[in-house]
Amino acid sequence: QAGMQAGIPVESGYRGAIEGIRQAVNQHDLHALAACFASDYQSEFPVHPDRAFRGHEQMRNNWTQIFTAVPDIQASLLRSAVDGDTMWAEWEWTGTLVTGGPFLHRGVTIHGIDQGKTRWVRLYMEPVREGEPGIESAAPGGRR
Repeated sequence: QAGMQAGIPVESGYRGAIEGIRQAVNQHDLHALAACFASDYQSEFPVHPDRAFRGHEQMRNNWTQIFTAVPDIQASLLRSAVDGDTMWAEWEWTGTLVTGGPFLHRGVTIHGIDQGKTRWVRLYMEPVREGEPGIESAAPGGRR
């Protein structure tokens, strides 16, 4: 059962935090996007541990590059769930690269929400690759 925070149901506040990220990405608004995150937030990429960072500076650098490379990027929030102070969000990011090719990433981000802002996030976003070997190739020792 979700509690209350400042008179707003906690779950509603968390969904608002994620919705703020979706809107900022879709409006290509770097300032609004940074406002969705605590100034010292921790960003982790468990599948790519060397990409971890803390704070707004690197986040701004990353999203400046994304907005430049994919000027029409759109973020769709497919599903979300709240558990305590943690929110899971399933995303699809689409657009066209400035080089003319398609941009399509899908995955999940897990957010620690505090006072309506992301305090930490774990990103499991990856580019979609079609036409690769099927599930048999995914198992250790499987066909490649």
